[in-house]
Amino acid sequence: MSKQIAVRLPDDLVEFVDGLVKSGEASSRAAVVARALEQARRRERAAADAEILAKAAADADLDSLAGFVAGLPNDDLE
Repeated sequence: MSKQIAVRLPDDLVEFVDGLVKSGEASSRAAVVARALEQARRRERAAADAEILAKAAADADLDSLAGFVAGLPNDDLE
C-alpha cells in the first residue's frame, strides 16, 4: 500500500530529481524520493546498531568501527 503526499522542494532539488528521471536513473520523481528516504532509514538503523555495539563493549575491532559509524553525520542523503 502507498499514500500520496505533497512536498515542497527547492528548485535546484527538483531539477536534480527531474534530471535523474530524464536520464533513466529513476522511473519517477516518487521513486527518487522513496530511494532517498530508504537510504536515510538504513543510515538511521545503522547508527542505532553502531551505538548498541559501542555500548556493549564487544570485540575491540568492532568497538572502533561502531565508534566511527556512530560519529558519522546521518543527515546526508547521498
